[in-house]
Amino acid sequence: MTMTTDAPATRPGSARERLLGAATELFYNEGIHSVGVDRIIEEAGVTRATMYKQFAGKEGLVLAYLEGEDRGLRGLFAQAAQASDDPAVLLDLVVEGIERDIRDRHTRGCPFINAAAEYPDQGPVRDLIADHREWFRETLRQLAEGARLRDPDGVAASLVLLRDAALVGGYLDGQDRVGPAFARTARDLIAAHRA
Repeated sequence: MTMTTDAPATRPGSARERLLGAATELFYNEGIHSVGVDRIIEEAGVTRATMYKQFAGKEGLVLAYLEGEDRGLRGLFAQAAQASDDPAVLLDLVVEGIERDIRDRHTRGCPFINAAAEYPDQGPVRDLIADHREWFRETLRQLAEGARLRDPDGVAASLVLLRDAALVGGYLDGQDRVGPAFARTARDLIAAHRA
């Protein structure tokens, strides 16, 4: 006889992973507040008690979803760093990665911007979003500084703004139109700031 348990292990297929996978798909595609806990539980195939044991509530699940998005982006930066340690090359890889992300993965906008729209007040969700954006901006600033670009703070702020606009624009106007426009504009910005 085979027994199935909702153990808290994080192996693929565990209750935690199924809950997080279901929440990630539903939150991103349909919106956080429009998806109820019961729907996530049903999609994940777990009990209500298991959900609350794993995440202590919907907000805990929202935070885990956004933490996963943050880890994913940080992982892409880590992969790029393995390809080269030249900041100029890394900036180009970042531009390529964002263009690919707009086209292939985040086709419904930025998960952080989407979440911020649903959580307008300060709290744990907005704190996580602010931490993610600060890390992203600072990482870009360090790359711009390492590539000896003029005004690395301005370059980083502009690249964050361009990415935000491209993710929203990709959703509204189509990834095939916006992705290349983002890449062209980002590369022009970088070239204009070369010392």
